[in-house]
Parts: sequence; structure tokens; C-alpha cells
Amino acid sequence: MNEPTIGGDATGPSGDETGVTRRRLLAGGAAVAVAGLAGCLGGRDGPVPEPTVTSDRIEDWRQIDESESTVFEQSYGPVTVTALEHTRIYEYVDVAEALAETFDASGSPVVFFATRIDLRPAIDSLPAGVGRDRLMSEVETAAVDAFRSQLRNSGIENVEVVDEGTTTVQSGHTATTWQLEGEYAFDGEVPLPDGSTNEISETVEIESRLGVWHDGTDVLVAGGAYPTDPLIEVVDEALPDLADAETVVTELADEETADALATDPAAFDEDVSQLLISVE
Repeated sequence: MNEPTIGGDATGPSGDETGVTRRRLLAGGAAVAVAGLAGCLGGRDGPVPEPTVTSDRIEDWRQIDESESTVFEQSYGPVTVTALEHTRIYEYVDVAEALAETFDASGSPVVFFATRIDLRPAIDSLPAGVGRDRLMSEVETAAVDAFRSQLRNSGIENVEVVDEGTTTVQSGHTATTWQLEGEYAFDGEVPLPDGSTNEISETVEIESRLGVWHDGTDVLVAGGAYPTDPLIEVVDEALPDLADAETVVTELADEETADALATDPAAFDEDVSQLLISVE
């Protein structure tokens, strides 16, 4: 079975890839390979339709990348199933711009991913339910591993699953969900009011949410990540005792930038949770 490549590099969950920027999130074109009886069992031809985030909350995010690739190819008895994906990747605008303006940083630890996986032939077309449960298990495993890879590509390392459950998405289907934790290396330099600069090299704790479900036609995968503490607090801890992060950021940029870095993580949690269940 090929390594999972949902929307990113196919490094495994224990890979040691570092320094990867969001520019490397782009994957190659989709490859289609269906053998055995697959060609006569019906299903979609051509490109995989893009996933759609239906929640109005997506207006506060911007798409930064899009990819199409082959997730895996696996034989189930006489049928070879190919899983193709179409992924869209977003970042939270205010935080990304605040980091860029204040620290000249590229990227953000507040990200969201939405993926549509097209199984060819369709899972409901498999004769006598051949391999259906096993196939969904394969998809879920690939989704978790690929989500880890996506997070690494965004600079979030040491990602581990800490909880698993279920939830009902807006379409009424039941999703298997995971909560994950990781770390984001917050590095940069911040100019101080006296004309000097202060290096910031902090580790930010990250929480992530992921969901996978079958909507009757395709498998949908959605998830996002965000810091567990306001980023302004991380900056404050890295500054000299006489410097206040909110004051420094306001003087470097403006009050809105300081407010963006001071966003309560609960707001990001709510955003990611609502975006996740809205994907179609």
C-alpha cells in the first residue's frame, strides 16, 4: 500500500522533517489507477471535486494552498480500490498578518484543512460489501497520518493523538474524531523601543482537532490547529522584564495587531470545531 499523502508530504507520524514551509504543501497532480473489476462498478470519473466549507466563519480565514493526489491503492479480493483526494488549506488571516507584520514571520500556527476523498470504485459499489469496514479503517488511518504530515508542514511538530470520539456533522452523518497535541517553534526577532532587538525562541503548545466521515458518496476529512495560550503571552515571556508585549506590538504595528496575538484560544477552538462539522 502506498504511503498516505492527503494534501502534503508522505512522511510518517514519527518523521523528523524540519524547516518545512507552507510553500511545500503543494502536491503533484492526481494519479488514477483502477484494476480488476473496478472499471465496471461505476463511480466518478475525472478530477475529485473540491471540498466546501459552508460555515460563514471561513470568511475570517484565507486559502493558502490546494492539492490533489493519490492517498492509497489497495486490492480487496477481485477489486482494486484507489483513493484520490482534493485538499484545501487555510490560515487564520488576522494571526498570520500579525506575525508577518511584527516578526516578519511566514506562516501561522492557526490553520485549517478540508479534504474530499473519492474512492474508486465507490465504497457502496463493492460487491457483497467486500472489504467495506477494512477500507474505512484504511482511510481513517491514512487521514490521521496525513494530518500529522500537514501539521508538520505548517511547523507543528511532535504531534500525538490524545483522544478519540465521535460527533455529528451538519449533514447528519457521524464522524470519527481525534484530538491531537503538538508543538510550534515560535522563532524571530522583535525590535524594542530603545532601538535594540530581542530574539524570540519559544515553544508554543498546540491543540488540533480532526474528523473523518463518509457522506454517502465520498469520505470527508477536516481538521485544524491552534495554540493553547494567547501568542501575546508567549511574546511577553520572551521579552526583557521592562518590556511589555502588548505595548511593544502596538508600537511596532497597531492595536489590532496586538489584539490578534492576544486572541483567546477558546475562540480558535470554536472556529475549528464549527468549520470541521460544516465541510461538505
